[in-house]
Amino acid sequence: MESKNKLFLMKILNLNVNYPIMKNIGYLLLLCFIQISCNQTKSMSITELTTEDAENAILIDVRTPEEYAEGHLDNAVNINWYDENFINQFKTIEKDKTIYVYCKKGGRSASAAELLTSSGYKNVIDLLGGYDALEEKD
Repeated sequence: MESKNKLFLMKILNLNVNYPIMKNIGYLLLLCFIQISCNQTKSMSITELTTEDAENAILIDVRTPEEYAEGHLDNAVNINWYDENFINQFKTIEKDKTIYVYCKKGGRSASAAELLTSSGYKNVIDLLGGYDALEEKD
């Protein structure tokens, strides 16, 4: 068994020496993995959001204007997920600013957070449970 492992290891080393392109492909795959893991969207329960958190960030409600009018978090800005210009409304926001995103139950905010993260925003946090979770808590 030990000789099989040695033989396998020798083959791998031989590939790296004789086929440097394989080594480069390995490095490229590692770099892609690191990039993907760094760009994952963060999340937390909406019930854990503190007043301090909200004051030091931008709070985005991605529900429709009608839903927003029925009730929303203090200082939340309504940017409708269904608006065809949704992403364009973020152009004035710095890419490293903390952005909390919420909706009614969590589906739209998850999609919005993913879109913002893939658009280069570095600190986007999806508030899990949505506005309904806050109403259930009260």
